[in-house]
Amino acid sequence: MSSWREALDHLVYGLPDLESGVEDLARRTGVRPAAGGVHPGRGTHNALLSLGPGSYLELIAPDPLQPAPPRPRRFGLDGLERPRLVAWAIRVQDIERRVRRARERGYDPGPVETMGRDRPDGVRLRWRLTSGPAESPSPVPFLIDWGSSPHPSQGAPTGVRLLELRGQHPDPESVRRLLLALEVELPIDPGPEPALIAALETPRGPVRLR
Repeated sequence: MSSWREALDHLVYGLPDLESGVEDLARRTGVRPAAGGVHPGRGTHNALLSLGPGSYLELIAPDPLQPAPPRPRRFGLDGLERPRLVAWAIRVQDIERRVRRARERGYDPGPVETMGRDRPDGVRLRWRLTSGPAESPSPVPFLIDWGSSPHPSQGAPTGVRLLELRGQHPDPESVRRLLLALEVELPIDPGPEPALIAALETPRGPVRLR
């Protein structure tokens, strides 16, 4: 079992609009997220902010310059009315093996998909990931494998540090069973609806995202 600190790849902060979300987070933290790129065919684009070595915050929103995708955007972005932490990812190697192990333990993380995008400097990133839980937000993570691609935390703006990550769910024990199948630990508290809560240390003081 790995702690969330050991396993964390990135947090996903869903936004109705990327530009206004970047401005708001820059005002609150004192650090401006940098443009990441677009996800062709997925109808989304993103910006990134480092959370410390090897991890980052992804701000993601519908991309108005892309046509509507053939299927709903991930993380419930189509119906999102306010910024919200919608997901988190754990970094793995040999993603197929980790998926098989999770299924043997009673949880199916979903099919493995291949994705890619170009950074603003032209570097092509490629990664593989699972579809993850159907509900969003969810304290149950999805899996991501960067292979030989540079990790997005490299070169992302620094100055913000993740102090704490917790989950909430009306049925905490059911979530703990799924986390056990994924071999990762995350504190889960009872709550009226599924949620993720992150505490950040920033140049402008503590910031809480949920």
